[in-house]
Amino acid sequence: MKKFLVHSLTPPRTENKSARRMKQATLVVALLLPATAAWAQRFPDANELLANVRLHQSQQEIDLHGQLRQEARVVPFHLVQNGPVVRYIFSNPDETLQLRIGANDSRLDEIKRSGSEKITQLNEPVRGTAITYEDLALKFLYWPNARVIGADFIRTRNCWKMQLRPPTGDSQYGSILLWVDKDNGALMRMEGYDSAGKMIKR
Repeated sequence: MKKFLVHSLTPPRTENKSARRMKQATLVVALLLPATAAWAQRFPDANELLANVRLHQSQQEIDLHGQLRQEARVVPFHLVQNGPVVRYIFSNPDETLQLRIGANDSRLDEIKRSGSEKITQLNEPVRGTAITYEDLALKFLYWPNARVIGADFIRTRNCWKMQLRPPTGDSQYGSILLWVDKDNGALMRMEGYDSAGKMIKR
């Protein structure tokens, strides 16, 4: 007696348009996730990047004359840097500020005939301008709450874009954006924002 194999035929399932669109969207997301993760992994560690910036800043040899400007007010100064020691020399009246750039902190002193005196009121303006002693002390380069948020070109230089936030409420800034040269760690641009997100310095 012949045996017949009987196959149960199940009618094909039908999907509505909404289900197909959902599957397509899921597939697109699944394809994009690995690429997004790979891009994020290309960013350097923010703390290591800041350490490189501090190292670059502490290795410079500079002798130049510049100006601080606040509307019609112009304050000339002489800047002399020998490695980690930077001097800002003002006249009328005479004043010399000395910045020492360390690996873990910076220190800003006023140099007097009797010796040096540490400047503690960092949020005070320098000679009536928008520049503060905090700016001259480069304190933001030591903030621990830093992250790399992208890449950008500044004056044809390829830079990392960083966002820094102060660890305490003592700073005049709520956050700072920095652009750091990818090749040599040089600071290419800085933008300061208040706690409401308004840009107050550039």
